[in-house]
Amino acid sequence: MAEIIGREQERRELLERYNSGRSEFIAVYGRRRVGKTFLIRETLAGKITFQHTGLNAYEGEKPTTTADQLRHFHHQLISYGAEEAQAPTDWMEAFYMLERLLQKLDNGERQVVFIDELPWLDTHGSGFLTAFEAFWNGWADGRNIMLVVCGSAASWIIKNLVMNTRGLYGRLTWEIKLAPFTIRETELMLQHQGVNMNRYDIAQLYMALGGIPYYLGYVQRNLSLSQNIDKIFFARNSRLRLEFDRLFKSQFKHYDDLEQIVRFLSTKRCGYTRTEIAKALGRSEGGAFSGKLRTLEESDFITSYRPFDARKYETLYRLSDPFCRFYLAFVDRQKPSPSFWTDNQMSQRIAAWRGIAFEDLCMLHIHQIKKALECAAVASEQSSWTLRNDENHDGAQMDLIISRADNVVNLCEMKFYSTEISISKEEDRKMRNRIALLMENILRRQSVQPVLITTFGLKEGMYSSSFVRTVTLDDLFL
Repeated sequence: MAEIIGREQERRELLERYNSGRSEFIAVYGRRRVGKTFLIRETLAGKITFQHTGLNAYEGEKPTTTADQLRHFHHQLISYGAEEAQAPTDWMEAFYMLERLLQKLDNGERQVVFIDELPWLDTHGSGFLTAFEAFWNGWADGRNIMLVVCGSAASWIIKNLVMNTRGLYGRLTWEIKLAPFTIRETELMLQHQGVNMNRYDIAQLYMALGGIPYYLGYVQRNLSLSQNIDKIFFARNSRLRLEFDRLFKSQFKHYDDLEQIVRFLSTKRCGYTRTEIAKALGRSEGGAFSGKLRTLEESDFITSYRPFDARKYETLYRLSDPFCRFYLAFVDRQKPSPSFWTDNQMSQRIAAWRGIAFEDLCMLHIHQIKKALECAAVASEQSSWTLRNDENHDGAQMDLIISRADNVVNLCEMKFYSTEISISKEEDRKMRNRIALLMENILRRQSVQPVLITTFGLKEGMYSSSFVRTVTLDDLFL
C-alpha cells in the first residue's frame, strides 16, 4: 500500500463507512488530478470486490458511445470472474450481470463496489441513471455492500446524486468533496518525494501548480525551483504544457464555454459580476449560464463572494485556481522556451504575478490566517472592496476584509517579499486612508484592525505601527 499524504479526515470517513455494519452509498468528487482514485484505492486496498472506470466521454475526436461503455463494463465483469456471456445490450442488463457476479463472489464479508468516473457512463440517451437507481434501490441497498462512486464532473455528482429529487433522493449515505492540498500538505508531499525546498520556494511552487498532487509529482529533487518550473511548463514536450486544454476537455461536456469564462476571469483579480461575464462573452444570463458558473465553482476553479459594500448586493466571481492563473499568464499560446523562468526571475512581469498569486494563496488559506489571528472559532465572512475615485474620496483597493462576529473587522494587506518588509510613509498614508474609508461603512460598534500578511514579517521602523498584527508565510503552513 502506497503512503497517503494528508487526507486524514477523508480516510477516516471512508473506513468508518466500511465498518458501519450497514449498506453504504458514498460519492467522492473533486477536480481532475486531485487524487480521488488514489485515495479510494489506497484507503480500501485489499477490500474492493469489483472496480470499474468509465471511458472518458468528452475527450477525443468522436464521443464515446453507450455501446463502448457497455463493452468495457462487460470486459471488467469478466476480469473479476463473471461468465463470458454475450455483452449486455443496455445498462439494466449490465447491472443485472453485476448483481450475479457479486452473488457469486459473496463469502459473507463486506463487499465494496468502486465505480470510478461514474458521470462518464451516463452518455446521452443511455438510460444509465435509471438502471443505476434500480441497482441500488432494488438490489444493493440493505445488503452488506459499500458502493463508492467518484468523478471529476462535480456538477453531475451534485445534480444526480447529492441533490437528486427522484429515484436516488436521500439514498446517498455519505459524500466527500476532495479539495486540492493545502500548502502544508504540499510541503509534506515534497518531503515524501525527497525534495528539499524552503518554504519561500514552496509558496512559489504552490502559486504555479496549486495543491494538485498529480502536478506536484513532477517536481524533481535534483533541480532548483526555477529549473523545475522550466522543465514542467516551458521545455519542449514539457509535462503540463498542454494540460490546460486537457483539463477542460476531459472534465466537462461544454468545455468551450467554461474555458472562456476562466480566461475572461483571469483578466481582473477581483473578478466580475455574472452580468459582466455574460456580456463580455456574448452569452445570455439565463439558468444555463448560472449553471456553468456553478460548475466551475464546484470544481474549485473559481470563487464567488459578495463585495464589502452595504449598498451593493451583487455577487462577484474571481479566478481562484493557481494553475490556471499561472498557465494563462505565462504558458498559453507561447512558444517553448526551455529556460524562460530561470532567465526572467527579476522581471517586472513575474514580480507582478507573484503579488497577485500570493493573494490567491492567502485566499485559499483563510482558515490558517484566522488561526494566526486567534479568531478561528469566531464566525466571520471574508470579502474584498474596490472604491473608485470620486470628488469626496481617493480610490482604494482592499483585497481581503474579514468581518468577524466579535465586532472586529480585519483589513488585510497581502505582500509577497523576499525579505522582511519596511513600511514607507506613502504606504502608511494609504493604509490610514483605507481604514478611514472602511470606518465610514461599518457599524459604530465595530473596530478596524489592520493586518499585514507577508512572507518574512515586518521590519521595525517609524511606520511599522500601521499594522496591529502580522501574519507570516510560516503561519500559512499551520
